[in-house]
Amino acid sequence: MNFFELAKSRYSVRNFTDKHLDKPILDIILSAGHVAPTGCNYQPQRILVINTDESIEKLKKCTKCHFNAPTALLVCYNKDECWTRKYDGATSGVIDASIVCTHMMLQAHELGVGSCWVMHFDPFKIREEFSIPSSYEPVALLVMGHPSKDAKPIAMHSTYRDISETVFYDKFDD
Repeated sequence: MNFFELAKSRYSVRNFTDKHLDKPILDIILSAGHVAPTGCNYQPQRILVINTDESIEKLKKCTKCHFNAPTALLVCYNKDECWTRKYDGATSGVIDASIVCTHMMLQAHELGVGSCWVMHFDPFKIREEFSIPSSYEPVALLVMGHPSKDAKPIAMHSTYRDISETVFYDKFDD
């Protein structure tokens, strides 16, 4: 399938089988994140693979949006390794982690692995449960696994604003 078809057919899976992802599949997904572009290619992303029953139980203490996924990737960035914009001091960390997460999410879909990007988690609790260093900033959870037979997109999945409402040429309309 071409990229547009892949991107359009991917949806947030919220219903999974209970089988953890095998390492060869995870390795392909993680490799897609590894080659993702980052600011000046500094690669500040740090990814925690959560793929055991014990670690999933710890994750469930940090978010209600785990959807009983058997596997999750916690995508963080190292605050000490980000590119910094000189004009205002903004760093690339959240953007870098988001690009990495997107690459992995799309790669997972191509492999038939369902995923859901989750930002709704308690960052303090997740730091505590997984002993995350203070220099690492958690950005996203990518809960994932094999979609259950009754997994389906939410009703609004294929509802889009008209592109003229989101894309502007040369200046923003009032």
